[in-house]
Amino acid sequence: MGSHTVRLRASACVLAAVVLAVLVVPLAVPLDEQAVDLAAKLRPPTWAHPFGTDEVGRDLLLRCVYGLRLSLLVGVVAALTATVLGTAAGVLAGALGGWTDRALMRLVDLFSSVPHLLLGIFVVAMFRPGIWPVIASVVVTHWLSTARIVRAELLSLRTRPYVDAAVSGGASRLRVTVRHLLPGVLPQAGLAAVLMIPHAIWHESALSFLGLGLPTHEASLGNMVNGARGSLLAGDWWPTLFPGLFIVVPTLAVAALAGAWRERLDPRRRSELTL
Repeated sequence: MGSHTVRLRASACVLAAVVLAVLVVPLAVPLDEQAVDLAAKLRPPTWAHPFGTDEVGRDLLLRCVYGLRLSLLVGVVAALTATVLGTAAGVLAGALGGWTDRALMRLVDLFSSVPHLLLGIFVVAMFRPGIWPVIASVVVTHWLSTARIVRAELLSLRTRPYVDAAVSGGASRLRVTVRHLLPGVLPQAGLAAVLMIPHAIWHESALSFLGLGLPTHEASLGNMVNGARGSLLAGDWWPTLFPGLFIVVPTLAVAALAGAWRERLDPRRRSELTL
């Protein structure tokens, strides 16, 4: 069994464990993730609290699971929305060409000239902290790469013989786009959506860590890492370690599976995971 297969199976197992934890732990542990117990604050991992407790005595295992569930919700919704928007822009630019292509690509260049995190901060700063401003900030900053990828793939497909045959047969531009070009770019768009999920999770965690994402009382992984800074300086490592692992490990697993998908689409290229 090759190392590539081992990595794939390990990544799949990690994602399966993540999904199982998100679904089962809240049902199996009848506790409130917001329940405060000052008598049990900053306790290290024990059988009663496998991940320990935070600075106000809340169970870190439950909060990590709820935080991961929230991050996955943000990541999936934002990735799908950004992919639809980016695919639409890329298809319009590649299929219509001319001034439409130039205008859309200049718009993409304009948004790309601003650092993602700075643009995301600008978006969430216009609203009260909440899940939808965070999703909007991810969409605004992440549809650009999908638009470029889809446009480039569509321009390549336009030179294929079957597309020339359809045009020579009298097929309209709309029919050629819908029947021949769009199905060809969907695998790349799907790959872009999967790769975007880790980016969205990191984006949400970064904004929450800066105090600009989800409300501070929410069990967000970024909020938890932010709130644990004082504990880490005091030598209490668990309030920072476990939320950090819940951010890093699932995103690496998703990126590994997406890299395998990329290699399957183009075996000549090796995975280039960019988180």
